[in-house]
Amino acid sequence: MRMLLVLAGGLASAALTPIALANGWNMPEGVTAVSRDIYSLHMIIFWICVIIGVIVFGAMFYSLFRYRHSRGAKAATFHEHTSVEVIWTAIPLLILVAMAVPATATLKTMYDASEADLDIMVTGQQWRWHYEYLGEDVAFTSNLGTPREQISGTSEKGENYLLEVDEPLVLPVGQKVRLLLTSDDVIHSWWVPDLAVKQDAIPGFVNENWVRIDEPGIYRGQCAELCGRNHGFMPVVVEAVEQEQFDEWMAGRKEAAQQEAMSADREWGMDELMARGEKAYGAVCSACHQPDGSGNPPAFPALAGNQALMDDREGHIDTVINGVSGAAMPAFRNTLSPVEIAAVITYERNAWGNETGDSVQPSEIAALIAGQGE
Repeated sequence: MRMLLVLAGGLASAALTPIALANGWNMPEGVTAVSRDIYSLHMIIFWICVIIGVIVFGAMFYSLFRYRHSRGAKAATFHEHTSVEVIWTAIPLLILVAMAVPATATLKTMYDASEADLDIMVTGQQWRWHYEYLGEDVAFTSNLGTPREQISGTSEKGENYLLEVDEPLVLPVGQKVRLLLTSDDVIHSWWVPDLAVKQDAIPGFVNENWVRIDEPGIYRGQCAELCGRNHGFMPVVVEAVEQEQFDEWMAGRKEAAQQEAMSADREWGMDELMARGEKAYGAVCSACHQPDGSGNPPAFPALAGNQALMDDREGHIDTVINGVSGAAMPAFRNTLSPVEIAAVITYERNAWGNETGDSVQPSEIAALIAGQGE
């Protein structure tokens, strides 16, 4: 039976795929074994439904035409027929069993995340993704990479409009990668169609999924759960590379992380902090507080000309590190490095006319975070 189902699915795919994919009607076949199993299952069920529909509606329309009242047809007077009732009960039962066999096999494969070669913690945040390669001391935040000029309409939209990020998730080809998903704020959903992965990220819970990519390439998706005003600005980009290239990338990220940690101990100049802070603000903060610091009250107050902000240096630092309970402001202690936090606070206190003249050093931020963790 399995061979017949696979053959039926293959014939169905061959018949429908050129038309459906050409018009964007069908689901993608994907680049993983699971995605191809799901696609084949989808086509098998589709064609079973098509055949049932043709038979049922064909019989119905034939009966309506052949035995219509205008031709003198007389309605039958029997009320039950045991053989017919057995047949129309047994046939649907057999069809459901035929559907359940490949569906169950596919579901078992989908939910088996054991024996993974690499574990990655994926944390949803309004409105970005944080990736941590467990056991590798590598973590980073992936932010929307589409230029603000395209979003505002002042420049032409790019090919991958709203599907670009500054830091893609890099995965090795041919390796089983387990994804552990959670959220720091509201419910998000990590969805990449080509990988056949769509998993909710829920605060306080850790859900798991897995992927093994067969072909190098860049695969795009987005958050599939309505998670707030910038839900449409939370893309997912996965870059699949060969194992050798992945190892080189991982080594480079580890070295960069070590240098970042070491740089937190030295004294940073104002110009350095402002340049680094402008970059971090544009990637993380501008989505809510606007590139010019004008904010979007009441949820996101203006930072430009905010006298309370300028007068309360310690409060400003605490807000960025720990967020604001019950408000839209998240904690960035686990999202940004001490260098980035110090830089972005310095930038906010000295940009758009907020000329306080004071700076915040990464060593101060690192000491505060370490003290709060004790």
